[in-house]
Amino acid sequence: MNILFVHQSFPGQFRHTIRALATQSNHRILGLGVNQLFEPLPDSVTYIRYGLGRGNTPGLSPLLLDVDTKLIRGQSCAFAASQLKQKGFTPDLIYAHSGWGEALFLKDVWPKTPLLCYQEFFYSALGLDYDFDSEIQGTRQWDDCAELRMKNANPLLMLHSSDWNITPTSFQRSTFPPEYQNRISVIHDGIDTQACSPGNNNKVLALSNGISLFPSDTVITFVNRRIEPYRGCHIFFRAIPEIQRLNPGAHIVIVGATEGVSYGNSAPGDSWKDYFLKEIEGEFNSDFVHFTGPLNYGPFLELLKISDCHVYLTYPFVLSWSLLEAMSISLPIVGSATPPVQEVITHGHNGLLVDFFSPNELTEAVTTILHDDSISHRLGVNARETILDTYSLENCVPRQLSLMQLVSARDLF
Repeated sequence: MNILFVHQSFPGQFRHTIRALATQSNHRILGLGVNQLFEPLPDSVTYIRYGLGRGNTPGLSPLLLDVDTKLIRGQSCAFAASQLKQKGFTPDLIYAHSGWGEALFLKDVWPKTPLLCYQEFFYSALGLDYDFDSEIQGTRQWDDCAELRMKNANPLLMLHSSDWNITPTSFQRSTFPPEYQNRISVIHDGIDTQACSPGNNNKVLALSNGISLFPSDTVITFVNRRIEPYRGCHIFFRAIPEIQRLNPGAHIVIVGATEGVSYGNSAPGDSWKDYFLKEIEGEFNSDFVHFTGPLNYGPFLELLKISDCHVYLTYPFVLSWSLLEAMSISLPIVGSATPPVQEVITHGHNGLLVDFFSPNELTEAVTTILHDDSISHRLGVNARETILDTYSLENCVPRQLSLMQLVSARDLF
């Protein structure tokens, strides 16, 4: 088959599927994207970068800004696709991430080619992430909700033009309008359970701040792409003083960028990290709280492999890979009792679930794991079994490939 993958940060979520396809000799695989490659690709995969044709339209209504951004990306990608078509390339299947608008016009370039869209999330003003945390989000006004409604223009257009869709979790599928859900398959991208396997805890790990963590140290990890409320930084920070009181000498290692936000509101000050650290100033021992910033994948896994307890909190939003990677490493998890996490973790079986908004519950769960080796061991073993059974590459990639074959053959529609 001729297969075209489209992702602004190629290969993105497609990396494992692409590598599997590259081992087969009967495919021509092309990728289209905007950003520079940051990982090697198989020799048989060709990546083509394209630029954005223009910036946002001056003076545009704020309600149209997101639509305009998606339009720019869609036009730019379609122009690159039309150049491929002029050179004689016609895909048998297009597999595109729909999130940034790149795929908006691909069916206009190749009307007869089936389009499989990777769908992540459908926004709602009520009942999901947007009105979850009144402390941070305040009371939403009608124009806030109108802006969110306009963000759904791109997902709706993509649902309409796609031939089939895929999303990683059942929770994420549930966010989409019911009339589209029967055209969305739930298949996770897959976790590399060999790379994410339990460590032997015999290594000394040097952190970027000059601190070394030894095998005898107690380590608690908390990971965000960026330190922000969407992933519960405020709740975790508020738990730190009591966690330290009950677990003296424990090292708390916080991974993620400290500037800017990936989701939600910007911080009132320089960063959410500084804003919430001021709240507990004088109440915690900063010598045992370490901020690493973003970590490359190797050091990130090394950190998880020496951790004794991993904390993952999230609004009702897209589930992070880091949770599943920590589970695959057999780390005992304390997670928020929110729908994305509840799909993966059963309280008391493969992790402990706590009220997202309760630092006290979080502290108690962390302390239970650190003080009771039998509970910690059982939760970790069962966490890895969950990943091996449901989220491993061996489970997910063949299902991805089968779906691609079905879509390309038009056997689902």
